[in-house]
Amino acid sequence: MNLHRTLLVAALAAATGFSFAPAASAQAAAAPAANPLGGNAVPGVCMLSREAVFAQSKVGQAASERLKSLATQQQQSLETERKPLDADIQAYQQKASTLTEAQRQQQGQALQQRMQTFQAQAQQLDQRIQLTRGKVMEQIGQQAQPIVNSTYSSHHCGLLLNRDAVLGGNTTNDLTPEVVSGLDGRITTLNFNLEPLPASTGK
Repeated sequence: MNLHRTLLVAALAAATGFSFAPAASAQAAAAPAANPLGGNAVPGVCMLSREAVFAQSKVGQAASERLKSLATQQQQSLETERKPLDADIQAYQQKASTLTEAQRQQQGQALQQRMQTFQAQAQQLDQRIQLTRGKVMEQIGQQAQPIVNSTYSSHHCGLLLNRDAVLGGNTTNDLTPEVVSGLDGRITTLNFNLEPLPASTGK
């Protein structure tokens, strides 16, 4: 039975590839992309980037750092479990040729089971992080909603669009900066821990 180190590397990728915050989108969300399309502002049409509110606001940044810290702690725990597994796989590969077929099957299956357990733990951690991030963003969204409402009214908006989906045009009625400023004045931090996975309902 052949156990390739690449399978372990795949497990580690699952353990370390989770998303702490809108990393790729944070920079893009920080400001609208430069666009040569302009024109007149459309009365009543306003825009808002929820991702930018999360990325730029003090509470969003604090939440991202908190989530990253929690994830790092769990990752270190996984790394502690990975090292002896890695060592045992190496030892198995080195002595495999001296083992009987039955011994190779028995030891190989045991290592395979340990690796599957490790991969499952890594996947569960990733799910917990994504679940936590979703709940935190929901909480921030609830805090921001009254500010969005008042800003929407003060700008006499009649339609609110997702700024991140707008390809171009006049961005005069972008509510994002005002919502970020208002949110900063309302809340600056959140205290939370990683969410547990929902209990399985399967019988």
